[in-house]
Amino acid sequence: MAIRQIRIAGDPILNKVCKEVKELTPKMKVLIDDMLDTMYEANGVGLAAPQVGILRRIAVVDIGDGPIVLVNPQIIEEEGEQTGDEACLSLPGKAGEVKRPNRVIVRAYDEEMEAYEMEGEELLARALCHEIEHLDGHMYMEHVIGDIHDAVMDDE
Repeated sequence: MAIRQIRIAGDPILNKVCKEVKELTPKMKVLIDDMLDTMYEANGVGLAAPQVGILRRIAVVDIGDGPIVLVNPQIIEEEGEQTGDEACLSLPGKAGEVKRPNRVIVRAYDEEMEAYEMEGEELLARALCHEIEHLDGHMYMEHVIGDIHDAVMDDE
């Protein structure tokens, strides 16, 4: 496993739409492991492949309940609404208030290319929406209500 460089806002790769994964090659499995290591090293709760320079529809999420691997994810249902601060590893030290669904159902494949559906509520719903948007070339800053501000760290 390796820590990969996280692309920062302004990098043109973050604005590109990712290609669907047809098969999970050994190289892509290494990518998934590296993405998890990179996300944990950066103290993030999610990371999408374009954030490490790879234009494939792969994302990882861990809000504290263990890693979730999402290959070719798509949101198939949304419900409710939540508004709260959101941050991104590609815009370090910054955050902004964003409105998201409070509940989502996502259809994806895991690291073995087995199809599954999962439900996410609150923080998990927010993280899933955030990472899937990266795969379509979008970042949370496009949805910020008001201004982007310095992020408040948990240990401050």
